[in-house]
Amino acid sequence: MRILTLVENTAARNVRPKHGLSLYIETAAHKLLFDLGPDGTLFQNAEALGVDLAAVDTVVLSHGHFDHGGALGAFLKRNATAKVYVQAGAFEPHYTHAGLLKIPIGLDASLKNHPQVVTLHGDAKPDETLFLFTVPDQTRLRSPMNDVILDKNGKDAFLHEQNLLISEGDTRVLIMGCGHAGVVNIMEKAKPFAPSVCVGGFHLYDPVLRRTAPKEVLDGIAAAFSAYPGTAFYTCHCTGKKAFAYLRQKLPELKYLAGGEGLTVNDE
Repeated sequence: MRILTLVENTAARNVRPKHGLSLYIETAAHKLLFDLGPDGTLFQNAEALGVDLAAVDTVVLSHGHFDHGGALGAFLKRNATAKVYVQAGAFEPHYTHAGLLKIPIGLDASLKNHPQVVTLHGDAKPDETLFLFTVPDQTRLRSPMNDVILDKNGKDAFLHEQNLLISEGDTRVLIMGCGHAGVVNIMEKAKPFAPSVCVGGFHLYDPVLRRTAPKEVLDGIAAAFSAYPGTAFYTCHCTGKKAFAYLRQKLPELKYLAGGEGLTVNDE
């Protein structure tokens, strides 16, 4: 299994950095995109990295924020066959606020009824290799960086967020977008599958207010991750440089995936 970062806040190779996330994942069964980033950066970077987006057969949108799905409309114009899996609530209005400002950060709701879009209502299994799951129980080590994110009812409950578990042979890989439900809660739900690799953002930084989650949250995450010695953790996007540096001190094996970087997961 090959995982390549197409869109990310930073760039390690000759690709364009952009606040957002898109991962290209190639397995024996699929050529898959997990998130699409906010704009045309996806297409520019895919070309630079030699990724044929027309060959993608599956797209998973982790949640309803434009930095993860803003390029959906443009992608659908370029690829007329891929199925796009998204939780139905992702197309509802979403906002962030800074002081009195309420800023829309949602997806293009007109795309909800596009024939390639498959709207889900909770956990789903598209095939024997893919499992999409939500995390309603968000009680452990919730990041306070979520407090500025709203849905139509107030503070976002993040039931529109889903995570992807990929199975290939005896290998299980967990992919998350922002981990709004809490990375510890997500890992707890994935625990029965014993993922050998976890990739995704941990949402420990607020780019609007430029704040990082408090040390007690970071310490709790580090302690919880230590209970998964068989899992290799890779982070990106919304974790933030300060939080990553702090966690790295406690978890030396934690790695960061910048734009253009990737990894190969061997089937054991």
